Amino acid sequence: MTFVGADLGGTKLAVAAFTDDGELISREAIPLAGRQGAAVGALIGESLQRLIDEHQSKAAGVCVPGIYRTDGGTVWAPNIGGWDDYPLLEELRASLGPHVRVTIDSDRAAYILGETWRGAARGSRDAIFLAIGTGIGAGILSGGSVVRGHGDVAGAIGWLALDRPFMPRYVQHGCLEDQASGPGLVRVALDLVHADASYDGAFARKNPDDLNAGDIFGAHERGDKIAIAVIDNAIELWGMAVANLVSLFNPEIIVFGGGVFGPGAKFIDRIHTEARRWAQPIAIEQVRLVVSALGTDAGLFGAGRLAMLANQGTST
Repeated sequence: MTFVGADLGGTKLAVAAFTDDGELISREAIPLAGRQGAAVGALIGESLQRLIDEHQSKAAGVCVPGIYRTDGGTVWAPNIGGWDDYPLLEELRASLGPHVRVTIDSDRAAYILGETWRGAARGSRDAIFLAIGTGIGAGILSGGSVVRGHGDVAGAIGWLALDRPFMPRYVQHGCLEDQASGPGLVRVALDLVHADASYDGAFARKNPDDLNAGDIFGAHERGDKIAIAVIDNAIELWGMAVANLVSLFNPEIIVFGGGVFGPGAKFIDRIHTEARRWAQPIAIEQVRLVVSALGTDAGLFGAGRLAMLANQGTST
């Protein structure tokens, strides 16, 4: 038996077919190419239909970059134009037909489902995926079930309050994300450059609009003092976030993924050391911190897992 999955991002759609033991047998990535609103929904339906026809699949899973509202079957995805409350479940049921079981969830949930199915947390029932990229979020599995919260917003840990005083820019993306996401590293670097009139390093000569997280990691390797301060600050915040998650959920494993890990993987031990300072002391000794084994495919494998569970009539 085969299952199909779709992982929607801000710029592309990835779709794949899987065997029931998690082997990836077909994969395709399609740029969104400016599509918005219903055109994105149609692209998902058409792409899944091709795989369903090819592999005779009876279940499809989809993960989305935002909030999936389970009660209404709608999606809030701020990076997709027109998706403030988009009726994706209704759209896919209509396009794929009644013979295909469709399940949708947030990318956060899919990440941890993928990693516990075929990745670094395989078989774990209490696990967290900490996604650090353009934003920051956490997929949380507790007792084998995904933690979603009252309004399906659980895991939006970019809004963890880890610093004072409050700054108005936290409203948009939260305190942790403001400083420790990919764009957050850039924000902190520019703040430090503006505050240090004597600084004449690489960032002083670079157009701020062209600066990215990769530049900061590269400058850190070369010993740039601003880059070192930015990464030190991020490690402290990542460690504090881990400590809070460990103290709240007592997981056996936390998997780091997203575009920043990658280059941030080398700092896992320092993050763990920082977390030990803040976390509940018994719980922190029970958790392992690891880097994603699935990389950018974590959400895609999670979508496949959603389809498999739906076909079995099992909830997540």
